[in-house]
Amino acid sequence: MIKVMLVDDEPQICMILEKIIEKQADYQVVAKCQDFATALVNFRKHSPDVVFMDIDLGGDDGMECAKIMTELSPKVKIIFATAHSEYMANAFEIYAFDYLVKPFDMERVVRTLDRIRDQQGAAQMPDAVSRSEKYQGKLLIKGKEQSWLVSVEDIIFIEKADGSTRIVTKSEEYKTALSLTDLEEKLDKEQFIRCHKSYIVNVSQITRMESYGRWTYTVKLKDTKETALMTSQHYEEIKNRFS
Repeated sequence: MIKVMLVDDEPQICMILEKIIEKQADYQVVAKCQDFATALVNFRKHSPDVVFMDIDLGGDDGMECAKIMTELSPKVKIIFATAHSEYMANAFEIYAFDYLVKPFDMERVVRTLDRIRDQQGAAQMPDAVSRSEKYQGKLLIKGKEQSWLVSVEDIIFIEKADGSTRIVTKSEEYKTALSLTDLEEKLDKEQFIRCHKSYIVNVSQITRMESYGRWTYTVKLKDTKETALMTSQHYEEIKNRFS
């Protein structure tokens, strides 16, 4: 069962979300909260897998509340459900799974729940099925003289340059002859996006996207001073995913 907590200072919004969620298979709402302090108490008590979080909690900062939750439980999926679309870029910085703008599109909420259920199901597949280069969240990177097992969650971006592929993580950099297409097939398409012919980026690492010419954007990323490039088409894809 996927445990969900709702944090919103409007009881009717919690009621609407609860009705949608409880109709979905494998989901259970374990707590409903209206303020920062109560949310943290219930988060520690129930250890939810998913949190729907409003940004303005009657004067409290939902963004800060979500940040504390991700520090307590890095695997929790935060879904911002708010009337404030202008905070979308900030949501990237705390690894938001999704960003829903009020008034909610019910089908949009259901699609988000379906994505979470699919990911949970994939994570619980038997060893005989999941044993691969992605086993236990690791990616096998083959170099000229050695190979490495790299934690997928540590990958910030991947770049094709000067005839080889560069994989940049939070602590190391690796070079391989594997193509971006080869690596793209091994990575979760919900977590990684082929945003440009020369780049794959970890969506959770994006902090900012800035216009760079007519059809291209520069992507700022956490844990590195380097940037990636993104086409306008994929920029719209990211916008739609978080709106």
